[in-house]
Amino acid sequence: MKSKFVIILLSSFIAKGACAVDGSLTLSTGFDFSSGKYGTANTTNILSIPVIGKCETGHWLFKLTVPYLWISGSSGVVPGIGPMATTTTKTTTSRYGLGDMIAAVTYNVYEGSGSKSAIDLTGKIKLATADAGLGSGQDDYAAQVDVYQSLGKFTAMGSLGYKILGSPPGIAMQGAAYGYLGGAYQFTAQTSGGAEMDLSQSPSATTGEQRELMVYVSHKIDKKLKIQGYVLKGFANGSPDRGIGALVSAKF
Repeated sequence: MKSKFVIILLSSFIAKGACAVDGSLTLSTGFDFSSGKYGTANTTNILSIPVIGKCETGHWLFKLTVPYLWISGSSGVVPGIGPMATTTTKTTTSRYGLGDMIAAVTYNVYEGSGSKSAIDLTGKIKLATADAGLGSGQDDYAAQVDVYQSLGKFTAMGSLGYKILGSPPGIAMQGAAYGYLGGAYQFTAQTSGGAEMDLSQSPSATTGEQRELMVYVSHKIDKKLKIQGYVLKGFANGSPDRGIGALVSAKF
């Protein structure tokens, strides 16, 4: 039932969502692979293959992400959160299936002259649609503000947000602040690259805080097709030790 629910919602988003005649639809897919111990006795490997639909119309941006997951390692490690419980055993498990669906709505509240600066407000909801063992089993909510400032070919960016996570049975989750600082450089008209440092408070006594550095490169093949690759390094128990990924995006 959950799988059918996700497919129906994704189809509805593409067919009837915010993409009106004056909007633009972008579909993306690729892979994200991460590996880490998350402060546990085992190494946990997570492979995510997402399908992402994004619609831009006026000042609004609507985004829906549905991932297919394969996880091998500690059963208490949840993607995007880290260890939900302390694990000392050497026992590992493997599970795969659909992950939690994430829906986000962004509104551009300010854009400076020449698009040199901008402020966006975003609301997110993570729905507990994941198959057994692939999520927390609870809905999560978040709100954030993103700020951008262009300085020639360089763009500085930052974000500050707050998330409220649902509490699974036996685990008390609390709200946590999060954000990132980063920058991007436009090397050519087609190629850009950048780096960002993501930070998040720990939402529970057993879940570690998150600190991750990501470096990425993006290249426009043509006006409608773009590819992006990235590597990631984690510095806290709530983050993977390392990661790598790529996305292919097509605009319609």
